[in-house]
Amino acid sequence: MTDPGSAALDVALAYHRAWTGHDIELAMSYVADDIVCQAPPGRLEGIAAFRAFMGPFSQILTRSELIAAFGDDTTAVLMYDTDTVPVPDAPGAERLTIRDGRISHMRIIFDRAPFDAARQAAASR
Repeated sequence: MTDPGSAALDVALAYHRAWTGHDIELAMSYVADDIVCQAPPGRLEGIAAFRAFMGPFSQILTRSELIAAFGDDTTAVLMYDTDTVPVPDAPGAERLTIRDGRISHMRIIFDRAPFDAARQAAASR
């Protein structure tokens, strides 16, 4: 379900389509230089740190399905299901704050445990 006609939602969906389409350069064009991102691995500050976090994830993504999307003039929430090379079922959610047409703050929620287990299994081979 999506809520059409929201300025923040439009930016959030464009960003989501870009990174799920493996176009990290286009995705970063929707991100403010001074973004603050709160994610399971910790707080990321600035576009370089954010790119270093999202770029590799975008490259291991094999499927993404948007489950729900809502927004208003400044805030959007996306919920999605993803499959990745190491983890076949990795749902996530994002709360995005949009300032001047770009993402200035993001809170990402996902379960890190399956990714940690996949890394440990790969290291033990």
